[in-house]
Amino acid sequence: MDWVKIVYSVILLVCGILIFAAPFSQKGDERRKFINTKAQSYVFIVVTGMLILEVAQSIYLTIQGNTSYNGYGISPIMFLTVILIIYLVTLLIYRKKYGD
Repeated sequence: MDWVKIVYSVILLVCGILIFAAPFSQKGDERRKFINTKAQSYVFIVVTGMLILEVAQSIYLTIQGNTSYNGYGISPIMFLTVILIIYLVTLLIYRKKYGD
């Protein structure tokens, strides 16, 4: 495996853990918890939608008999990157909207 991918994966994992764990370590009011909950629920909807589309695509390509389809699906690193970016953007939007 390429060293760049390993370093990128470790950095992404650490950033993801910090982003997802930081709201739980802070003592705050209900508004902050509400903002985090809204951002997390939006990301959950997006992740569920992405997984449903991936499953539908693999079923469609399998039924069509596409021989070039190898069944690997979504890259886990790119999937985590998309999740982190969407969570960060929605968190910033909801913080600005609800004033945290």
